[in-house]
Amino acid sequence: MQLPSIRPTAWTAIIVLAAVGSALASDYSVFNQHPDATRTADGAWKVHDMSRPSPPSATPKPWAELEQGTKPPSGARILFDGSTIDAWDVPRPWSIHQGALQVRPVETSLSSKEPFGSCHLHLEWRTPPENSKKSGQDKGNSGVFLMSTYEIQVLDSYENKTYPDGMAAALYGEKPPDVSALRPTGEWQCYDIWFKRPIFDDSGKMKSPACVTVMVNGVIVQKNAPFPGPSSHKKRPPYQKHADARPLMLQNHNEVVEFRNIWIQPLPDDAVLSPAGSVGINK
Repeated sequence: MQLPSIRPTAWTAIIVLAAVGSALASDYSVFNQHPDATRTADGAWKVHDMSRPSPPSATPKPWAELEQGTKPPSGARILFDGSTIDAWDVPRPWSIHQGALQVRPVETSLSSKEPFGSCHLHLEWRTPPENSKKSGQDKGNSGVFLMSTYEIQVLDSYENKTYPDGMAAALYGEKPPDVSALRPTGEWQCYDIWFKRPIFDDSGKMKSPACVTVMVNGVIVQKNAPFPGPSSHKKRPPYQKHADARPLMLQNHNEVVEFRNIWIQPLPDDAVLSPAGSVGINK
């Protein structure tokens, strides 16, 4: 079929408009989120997309190099030191087992008695060696829910294929870690999380998103990454205004997981500084 005659200037205009339209179609972000809530905020991937590339591996730092940084700084709240669980509202499946805080397979999560906002959180976790027989999301599944809402995934994803936005240290359902720095199954993993809480205006609209920098075993795996909203499974719910401080929650996901050396240092909203730089994004 012969195309109608169009002057060169008209073709140029069409090409420019097409290019602009394409740019606008991909110009989604945490502030201008893709309208399909089953996709990531930027629209690039389906939530829990198994075809999404997994991050490369990185070498964890030896424990001897991490030891000094695992000690709580002045002013930190000690949430678990191996001797007591008084800092938590403790449902029945959680108990102290050989100095570790252990969850057994019953779906009841653990919440801190004290609420927190912007902070530096340190914790260490592991899954038992017998978990090597499991796979996917059934291998040591748990999660760190900052403000009971924004999840950094806990999962034994060492040599364990799963959807990348659900592997260890992922912003669950949104962003895989930049690299995977886990130790083998049965060994202790070290998480340091620098978190800036979301800020809302008087009308309840999000002005700046919740953001995190995450270090796993001494390796930065998330750098000032924004949450597009509350963490969820297979969907991306919108932000809703909430209190400036809410409890920390550790998830019980029907898997045996152990935690130790949990402390949290509350930080001013404008002074969340990680080894990779300041944390927080403004529109």
